[in-house]
Amino acid sequence: MKRAGTVYSAICWAVFALAGASARAAPAIVQTVDSVAIPVLDADRAVDFYSRVLSFRKIADREVAGDAYEHLFGLFGLRVRIVRMQLGDESIELMQFLSPHGRTLPADSRSNDRWFQHIAIIVSDMDKAYAMLREHHVTFASPNPQVLPTWNPNAAGIAAFYFKDPDGNHLEILHFSPDKGAAKWHKSVLGAGVSSLFLGIDHTAIVVAHTEDSLKYYRDLLGFKVAGESDNYGPEQERLNNVFGAHLRITALRAQTGPGVELLEYLTPRTGRPYPTDSVASDQWQWVVNLRAQPKTAFESIDHLRDQTWISNRPTRLKDNALGYAHAFILRDPDGHADNLILQ
Repeated sequence: MKRAGTVYSAICWAVFALAGASARAAPAIVQTVDSVAIPVLDADRAVDFYSRVLSFRKIADREVAGDAYEHLFGLFGLRVRIVRMQLGDESIELMQFLSPHGRTLPADSRSNDRWFQHIAIIVSDMDKAYAMLREHHVTFASPNPQVLPTWNPNAAGIAAFYFKDPDGNHLEILHFSPDKGAAKWHKSVLGAGVSSLFLGIDHTAIVVAHTEDSLKYYRDLLGFKVAGESDNYGPEQERLNNVFGAHLRITALRAQTGPGVELLEYLTPRTGRPYPTDSVASDQWQWVVNLRAQPKTAFESIDHLRDQTWISNRPTRLKDNALGYAHAFILRDPDGHADNLILQ
């Protein structure tokens, strides 16, 4: 216990001592995208949907509360149930805030609003996956699967479909043409515990106002690498996003391991609403991307990190290790999306 306290004290002193350090080029911080946390209103209902319809399997189910978690999530009096679900090599966390209750998604949310976020689930057969979703009467967000046109070399042949989970969260199923996507999505022999239809999560996508501002944060500060870019427009893209006149600049980012983060900048229409500035952790639109970081480089870059908006009021020590980590803090990207930097 003495050693743990010493480590925690050193961390806190390092954070605040470095807060005023002179500006410098920050080293890469993020090593892997661990998981994507999705707010839900009823965890039991969500677990049933993700397991029965999409072949996720539950691997952990925990409730947390208390001072440390209040500081981590920036929310007083919280009690949150977090259920970790796995599909292939990737994981999500379903978060139900038992207290306090937050606001639900606006009924008129659109795919170009900047609080929009989804995960892209890779499927081995789009027709079969679409039929499965229809069989379970999912709520559509696209009219039907869209195959992106051949004139677009970076997206040609990709098939995609947007739909919603029982709480209204956007999800995507995605099928890569043979020349697109990671090699793992094209393997004929699948590993244990992997559905033959729903394979895993390729990325989470977020709407951003200005790609260059987001790159300064994700690439230059956190250390993500640009893995690909695409300029998407036309009737297929409009129907996929269900936004008339949709023209997107898409930038795919990758850490060393884990799902990617995809930046969606709507060049047109630029009518998407900004992320609410009064958002709190229990609001249903506040997803969290869990990022495993290198503690040393995080502390060396703390002056740059403190230029961002923080949700946590300080790096937080979680003595119970209930969430699988002991030190973390949550901050916002330039548009308001939440990232949890896991240090230990």
